[in-house]
Amino acid sequence: MQQWHGLEWEFSPLSRSCQYMDLTLTLSGQTIQSTLFEKPQNLYLYLPPHSSHPKGPLQSLIYGNILRIHRLCSSPREVHKHTRYFFHRLTNRGHNTTILTPLFRRATNNALTYMSCYRTNMTLTNRPNSPRLTIRSSSTSNTIHKTPQHGNSNKFGKRQLRHHPMTPHYCTYRTLTA
Repeated sequence: MQQWHGLEWEFSPLSRSCQYMDLTLTLSGQTIQSTLFEKPQNLYLYLPPHSSHPKGPLQSLIYGNILRIHRLCSSPREVHKHTRYFFHRLTNRGHNTTILTPLFRRATNNALTYMSCYRTNMTLTNRPNSPRLTIRSSSTSNTIHKTPQHGNSNKFGKRQLRHHPMTPHYCTYRTLTA
């Protein structure tokens, strides 16, 4: 297996938790919990406040990272923990808390608004007598907006949107038995 296409494979024993890129997934009862995985070697060398960069990258960094935290953490406790860590890392780099606090508030409100429309809940179903593991993913929003295939604009040149009901998505994985 180590010679397959020049890739080096790393095997680990079975576990209820695994790290994949910047995410830690944990099987907890009938749900899959997720949180951020951060390497211990990460130095978090964000742009210092007195660099010659424009002001926009700081706001973009905060908005993007707060949304990332809200999207990847399934527990509100984990969201709060990682948001607090992010805030402290920026202050440790020399950023002023009076500038950061309103940016964090606006970024959090923006992330909560976004997540109220697009939050995905995953439910794990494992039937004892079945070799299949089913993950059901559903959105809290019951409709999606889609532009029509024909006639992308009306006579005034504005795009028309149609509502399409969303259906839950199912992924079924077959477990291998010895």
